[in-house]
Amino acid sequence: MSLVFMSRRARLVAPLLLVVAVAACSKKEDAAAPAAGTAATPAVATPPPPAVSAQVQAMDADALREAATKALRENRIYAPGGDNAMEYYLALRDKLPNDPGVTSALTDLLPYTLIAAEQSIAREEFTEAQRLSAIIEKADPKAPALPRLKQSIATSQEAVAQRAVDTEAKTKEQEEARLKEQQRLAQVAEQQKATEAAAAQQLAQQQEAARQEAERRAAAERTAAAQREAAERAAAATRSAAPAAASATAAQSLRAVSTPAPRYPPEALRSGTSGEVLVEITVGTDGSVTNARVVRATPARVFDREALNAVRRWKFEPLDSPVTTRRTIGFSPG
Repeated sequence: MSLVFMSRRARLVAPLLLVVAVAACSKKEDAAAPAAGTAATPAVATPPPPAVSAQVQAMDADALREAATKALRENRIYAPGGDNAMEYYLALRDKLPNDPGVTSALTDLLPYTLIAAEQSIAREEFTEAQRLSAIIEKADPKAPALPRLKQSIATSQEAVAQRAVDTEAKTKEQEEARLKEQQRLAQVAEQQKATEAAAAQQLAQQQEAARQEAERRAAAERTAAAQREAAERAAAATRSAAPAAASATAAQSLRAVSTPAPRYPPEALRSGTSGEVLVEITVGTDGSVTNARVVRATPARVFDREALNAVRRWKFEPLDSPVTTRRTIGFSPG
C-alpha cells in the first residue's frame, strides 16, 4: 500500500471519527495512564517522556505503515503510549522525511492529539499531557497551540502543587484545631470532675452534719423525755404519798363501832369461789360511811355488790372531819 493511498484513507476516516475517536482514545488513555490518584501529583522534576518510544523507533518502514493503519482502524490515534498512530507516523516520517502521505496524516491527526492533551491537563494527568505535548512538538515544533499547551501544563502543575501545600496547611491547621479542642474538652471534663467531686464532698459533709444534728436532737429529746418521765414519776409518787400518808393518819384515828360481815353470794358459795375486794370508803363526821367504791376485786364483779353493801352499813366513832380510807374484804367459802 502506497503512502499516498494511506494518507488519503486517513483523510477520509479521520473526519468521520472526529467525535468517537477522541472519546475512544480518551478511554484507552485512561486505562493506559497511571491511576488518577497519582496523576494529580506534580511531576515538575520528572523529564518529559519521549515523543516516540524506542520500540516504535526500532521498527522498519513496512511494519510502521501496517501498525499505523491498524491503529487508525482501531481508533488508537494518540494512545496508549508506544502503540498509537501518531507515534507510528512520527517514526515513519523520521525514516521517510519526504513522504507527503505521512506528513498529511500527521497534520490530520494533530488536532485530536491537542484535544487529548488539553483533556489530560483538565484531569490533572500531567505525565500523559507531557507525553502528548512531546508528540505535538515533534509533529510540528511551530504549532501555534504548543506554547499555550506547555504554559497550561506548567500553570496547572503549579496550581496542583499549591493546592497540595494549601491542603497540607489546612489539614495541619485542622489537626491543630482538633488537638486544641481535645485539650479544651479535657480541661472542661477535668474541671467538671473537680466540681462534681467538691459538690459531692460538700453534700457528704452536709449530710453528716444533718445526721449529727438529728442524733443530737434525738438524744436531747430522749434526755428531756426521761427527765419529764422522772419528774412525773416523782410528782405522782409525791401525790400518791401525801394522800396515802394522810389516809393512813386518818385511818389510825378511825375507831370502828360496827363492821358487819358481807353476805356470801350464793352462786360463789355453791361453786366454792373465794376472793377479795379492795374498797375505798369515806367516813363522815357522824361515823357513818357516806361513800364507797370498789378499787380492785378478785375475781372481778363476783363479790363487788356484797362488799359495798356490807361497808355501807359500817359505823365508826364520830370524827372532826371526814376521812377516806381503804379496806380489803375477804371472801372464803370455808
